[in-house]
Amino acid sequence: MIFVAYHPCYQLKLPKDHRFPMDKYPLLKEQLIYEGIFSNENFFTPKKLDKKIIEKVHDKNYVKKLLKLSLNKSEIRRIGFPFNEELINREMTIAGGTLECCIKALDNGISLNIAGGTHHAFSNRGEAFCLLNDQAIAAQHLINNFNINKILIIDLDVHQGNGTAEIFRNNNKVFTFSMHGKKNYPFQKMKSDLDIELLDETEDKEYLNILNEELNILFDKIKPEFVFYLSGVDILDTDKLGRLSMTLEGCKLRDEIVLKKCFEDEIPLQCSMGGGYSEDLKIILEAHTNTFRIASKIF
Repeated sequence: MIFVAYHPCYQLKLPKDHRFPMDKYPLLKEQLIYEGIFSNENFFTPKKLDKKIIEKVHDKNYVKKLLKLSLNKSEIRRIGFPFNEELINREMTIAGGTLECCIKALDNGISLNIAGGTHHAFSNRGEAFCLLNDQAIAAQHLINNFNINKILIIDLDVHQGNGTAEIFRNNNKVFTFSMHGKKNYPFQKMKSDLDIELLDETEDKEYLNILNEELNILFDKIKPEFVFYLSGVDILDTDKLGRLSMTLEGCKLRDEIVLKKCFEDEIPLQCSMGGGYSEDLKIILEAHTNTFRIASKIF
């Protein structure tokens, strides 16, 4: 059975004109059930992650400031969200969901978090709607507690996973691969183990050819024991922040390449949804739903 993490707290209460499409989280769950892709039995409600696990990745003083709501104005401005207890609970629950997904994936091959992909969270600071790096926390937990010594993080959000790169820059047990827009945020990028920078207006054929070639090389070279996949749908040509020219079909084929590769190589996989900022929420939902459709089909 494929397990999916979802919690009502994923949807923050934000002003209607906020550009961040929070409504996608409950709607995505409803869509998956409506189509019969999954039933209620597939979903689990994650718990807030213990701060001791978080502190294996994030600086203790930073975690303390989050929990005491004592970030300064500059630090809050960098995050971009209203800073309150609700936000901290949400971030800790998302991270808890991703970690629980990993444990379930070890037994079932794959597990997905309807939220997550907070790859701009550094070890000692938050940035761009990301406070705690869910996949980095989960990766370190697998290393510490499950004797997993080679992890591959595949980050295909249109924005570089700068926080993830910083966290694992000196960790040879985690290989960070980010394929993103060259001229897009963050404008001062960190160095991943492998960065593929794409020019504006990159289309399906070029994108998919590069991805397929690079993944074949990486899997042969690294021989990962566990894979994390950040499946952001802000690569779409309709995305307000993306600057690439990928179609819905191309985005779906991207997911299929990653998931099929993990399935064929029998490598457990955790997937977090990441970003998506198209004007039409229906497009965002369709692109994210495709990820789950592919997972259900392959696994």
